[in-house]
Amino acid sequence: MEFGIFIQGYVPKSRSQVDPQAEHHALMEEMDYVVQADKAGFKYAWVTEHHFLEEYSHLSANDVVIGYLTHATERIHLGSGIFNPLAKVNHPVKVAERVAMLDHLSAGRFEFGTGRGAGSHEILGFMPELTDMNGTKEIWEETIGEFPKMWLQDEYQGFQGKHWSLPPRKVLPKPFGPAHPAMWYAAGSPSSYEMAARKGLGVLGFSVQKVSDMEWVVNSYKNAIRDAEPVGAYVNDNVMVTSTAICAETSKEARRIAAAGGLNYLQSLLFRYHDTFPRIEGIPVWPELIPEYTEELIDLLVQEELMICGDPDEVLQQCKRWESAGADQLVFGLPIGIPPEATATTIKLIGEHVIPKIDTDPVHRTTRFRQAAGPQ
Repeated sequence: MEFGIFIQGYVPKSRSQVDPQAEHHALMEEMDYVVQADKAGFKYAWVTEHHFLEEYSHLSANDVVIGYLTHATERIHLGSGIFNPLAKVNHPVKVAERVAMLDHLSAGRFEFGTGRGAGSHEILGFMPELTDMNGTKEIWEETIGEFPKMWLQDEYQGFQGKHWSLPPRKVLPKPFGPAHPAMWYAAGSPSSYEMAARKGLGVLGFSVQKVSDMEWVVNSYKNAIRDAEPVGAYVNDNVMVTSTAICAETSKEARRIAAAGGLNYLQSLLFRYHDTFPRIEGIPVWPELIPEYTEELIDLLVQEELMICGDPDEVLQQCKRWESAGADQLVFGLPIGIPPEATATTIKLIGEHVIPKIDTDPVHRTTRFRQAAGPQ
């Protein structure tokens, strides 16, 4: 199992009310987390694309951020988590161009994650005419198979679809190295995992909440991917899942940091904006907040496998449960509610004590898939 982090530009009011430059400081701190993760041996950093989601995510121009990080890092793969290819959000041709350009700037370290947006508040800002959020599925499915053609055809044959079109054109630049960057899809339901597998796409499982959720994820995905008809040049057999992680020198210190981090506010914002996610029973409706976390609640969340928290030995055992459940990649959210020095400690300790005992392959999984595809 490989490891990563994701960043999203979280700027809660508790921070902006006391710091006039909170937004800037939050964004730059997260850039530094990726640099630290690169040095600590993490293999992936995922950068979100969100629009209009006040406090929850101010990271809207992730192509710009990834461009900056290609120069600031050396080994870590940098992924769009996600680029939204719906034509009214980002024209597909411009997405293809940005992917290929980032592939060059990173010398093949870019990962192309796609999806359909966080929820109604975000998507209706671009497509107010939508009456059903499921309408984005048709647009995405119409589009996803065109990207490899834009990259691999000398002159793209052009496209005439229901939602966008383009006459034949040379789409430039072409990707760096063999084939093209690994392709991923942010999935939230069993049918979405199966659909992604059939298309040969890796899955960004941002919606997976606990280890026991992995059973249906792995079964639906791994069974379907055996018969994949990839839209790209190769199959990216990968299930990525996410969890909050806090690691400290002692178990007591890790739980103290977690309880003081305001994590309930971040979770409340998640359910405020991700209204297409299944709502767990008992979750209050915004602006009512999830109750503040206590150290006792942190213990319960760890026991229920809803959070990774503890000293390095505890965190190692918690990560091994995800590995045993079949996750190919475990990615940690590092919310800014946690002090930067505590986040730096989490990255350092996991890099020193956890990753070397689980991920013993020096080569990225997606690199192996891409290299095996060879030149196109």
